Amino acid sequence: MWSPDRLTRRAALLGLLAVSACGLTPVYGPSGTGQRIFGKIRPRDPRSFEDFAFNRKISERVGPDTDAPYLLDYQLSVGVVPQAITPDQVTTRYSLNGTADFALRDSSGAVLTQGRVSTFTSYSTTGTTTATLTAESDARQRLAEMLADQVATRLMAASAQLPE
Repeated sequence: MWSPDRLTRRAALLGLLAVSACGLTPVYGPSGTGQRIFGKIRPRDPRSFEDFAFNRKISERVGPDTDAPYLLDYQLSVGVVPQAITPDQVTTRYSLNGTADFALRDSSGAVLTQGRVSTFTSYSTTGTTTATLTAESDARQRLAEMLADQVATRLMAASAQLPE
């Protein structure tokens, strides 16, 4: 008898077999390329609130910098764009557009990989001044963490080309 659940399980099993047959390995697995950089990247010292959130998220993704032969140099840029404006010309929603330019350097300062990532988030200004400031702060933290996630993903992808 035909069952959609049974078909879904079979498709998932066949997908797993196909992936394992092509030689893909998990980045964080025992023979994954992520082990080359895990715990070996030290982000530059933070200069702003967003930098602290960025560094914390990078450390979560690529490990704490216990033995750091690599330096992650980066520059965060955040642009604020009004999104919702009332007929009385009061802005009730803002979008934060962020980019992170990054370069991974070895101990001699040579650039091993570099790139740029971007994303956005938004927050509402309705409510009290305190609520608006809290919403903006939270949105800036979210933005920095999303940028850090993207940078970490790029670093993991590039780790296969790094020297062992």
